[in-house]
Amino acid sequence: MRASLIQIAVDEGESVAERRQRAVSLVREQAGADLVVLPELWTTGAFAYEDFGQEAEPLEGPTYEAMAKAASDTGVWLHAGSIPERDPDGPLYNTSLVLSPSGDLVAAYRKIHRFGFDKGEAVLMGAGDDLVTVRLPGATTLGLATCYDLRFPELFRGLVDAGAETLVVPAGWPERRRSHWTLLAQARAVENQAFVLACGTAGTHAGVPQAGHSIVVDPWGEVLAQAGPGQEVLTVEFDPGRVATTREQFPALKDRVLGLERPRRRTREA
Repeated sequence: MRASLIQIAVDEGESVAERRQRAVSLVREQAGADLVVLPELWTTGAFAYEDFGQEAEPLEGPTYEAMAKAASDTGVWLHAGSIPERDPDGPLYNTSLVLSPSGDLVAAYRKIHRFGFDKGEAVLMGAGDDLVTVRLPGATTLGLATCYDLRFPELFRGLVDAGAETLVVPAGWPERRRSHWTLLAQARAVENQAFVLACGTAGTHAGVPQAGHSIVVDPWGEVLAQAGPGQEVLTVEFDPGRVATTREQFPALKDRVLGLERPRRRTREA
């Protein structure tokens, strides 16, 4: 399976429409890939909080329309990163879109863990509450997460329980915590015995330098590929069948206790 991760740089002098057209061009250049992934909030910038409300759009708005055409023109499965979604009956959401090679919207994931510690995204956007997986016929099952979600292992274990074999994480991760980005991507791969495809933005968002360094990790935690700071597209080939092989050769997931049933508790007297 061939995947292309596009860590599109958010140029603050560029309009959303111009950035959207640049993303379309980059997706179309990935002909021959099976899966193409864009990063988190690439239309606005993950830290450009003041733009979320102004640039928010319906689920099937202009970004969806542009990405659907790009997916169908190129014949790829497209994880179109995330957008600020405006729900007509509720708050804004940080929502990821997955489109089929025919351009159909097959899944949308509203980010569950919002970043900001009582400011920014944490107060401007609502929290999703659904775990989302997508089956790519004949290939693998994707488990969807977004950026800050990477710090919460229970979400990923839930995705694995739902059948996920490849964990896809678009992000707008800051450069100052880049070491965490690499460490957590590898940890999520090892503990879930799954591939991790983590696609970060490059550039600077509202004065916050972005980590870039998109990364692909195999089920043993080995880094198959990692983008350099000036590299816009990271392309890697991997064998989804290695997930089943790894889980069979080293069946750690079968030894789980916590989370499957409540263990007996005993209180010992001091």
